[in-house]
Amino acid sequence: MKNSEWLLALQANKSMDRFINIVLLLFVTLVIQTVYAVYVRPAAEAWLVEQQALVNADPTYNPPRSIVVIIAEPEPQASITVTVWALLLAFLRARGIKSTRRLLDEDLLQLQPGSCILPGDTRDYLRRFDQLPRVTRESMVPRVLQSALKRFGATRNIQDAATTVHHICEIEATRLESQLSMIRFAVWAIPAIGFVGTVRGLGEALESAQFVLNSTNPAALTSGLGLSFNSTFTALTLCILVMYVFNELQLANDRLVLDTEQYAEDELISRLRSELEPATALR
Repeated sequence: MKNSEWLLALQANKSMDRFINIVLLLFVTLVIQTVYAVYVRPAAEAWLVEQQALVNADPTYNPPRSIVVIIAEPEPQASITVTVWALLLAFLRARGIKSTRRLLDEDLLQLQPGSCILPGDTRDYLRRFDQLPRVTRESMVPRVLQSALKRFGATRNIQDAATTVHHICEIEATRLESQLSMIRFAVWAIPAIGFVGTVRGLGEALESAQFVLNSTNPAALTSGLGLSFNSTFTALTLCILVMYVFNELQLANDRLVLDTEQYAEDELISRLRSELEPATALR
């Protein structure tokens, strides 16, 4: 099976969507946790020890910010995990859109130049769709064309076929929008996770404030505030990235639906001829 056909089959099998999302999330979580355990947290601890030694040697030394320290806490880790998961889902969805768009460059009806379709011919053209691979037949473009042909064969009315194309495209637009639900959830979840880190950091800072008042070491207070700001910074930055990708996917979905409707108008509706009406192309 070709790669494009595999992607179409994956999208057509709706019962597998939730399972694939969960498995992908677990896989990403495992990979991110491994990276954190092997590199991020050890590197953050080593950096803190090194910078503390430099501060002890020179009280005027101003330590720079370190990305490994910013993302070392659990909340930034969770934000990164959800972000990577959302980007992988977006990548799969983008590949699916690309695979569907390829069908717009194919002559699915196999019409000769200048030929037209009469109501009695619809059965023959519908059989051509039955000969297509199942994954191709179940994608959006063939479904729109099949629905229009069936409507035209049943009513012998070109306007009914054109209306069917428009209605089916609206249904497909809703279906494509629903496929972005997990990415939409990630757009909401990432800043929410950052807010959890913010609240936890502020809570730790307030709990340690009473001890800081009786101590010359403010490390406990600054540690809580650092967690708070780092979690917010990481989550908001990643949220901007995922939101951009999400909007690009929405735009790609809208363009796909509009191009499919235009394809049906150009390749099918304009070729329909009713035996009960003058042979004019309906746009």
